[in-house]
Amino acid sequence: MKATVKWTDGVQFVAESGSGHALVVDGPEDKGGRNSGPRPMELLLMGLGACSSFDVVSILKKSRQAVSDCRVEVDAERVDAVPAVFSKIHLHFVVTGTALKPAQVERAVSLSADKYCSASIMLGKAGVEITHSHEVVEG
Repeated sequence: MKATVKWTDGVQFVAESGSGHALVVDGPEDKGGRNSGPRPMELLLMGLGACSSFDVVSILKKSRQAVSDCRVEVDAERVDAVPAVFSKIHLHFVVTGTALKPAQVERAVSLSADKYCSASIMLGKAGVEITHSHEVVEG
């Protein structure tokens, strides 16, 4: 897996994945940026949320659950020091579908957290306290 990050101006960069997808990473205006893209630490949270969501949806589909939507709300705390690493991250899954079994959703979230999500497991091994919750919505 590879990526390239190129500085464009101020604190703005263009990040390109090895698969050819690009996005702008930027900082706030008071730090010399133009606020034209997410911050690097926000990208880490977004990647964690996407990794976990991918697992949850995949596990539920394999369990023949009729999932129509999955959203994860990621909330993080950082230490008040340099480097300002994450100390706690909470992922709250909102899974929507028809006749979803809550136990299957709970199982999918647990399997992602404990076995499949590389991002979550890596951050946990680095000392970040990661917690999960979920809710099931009929629809």
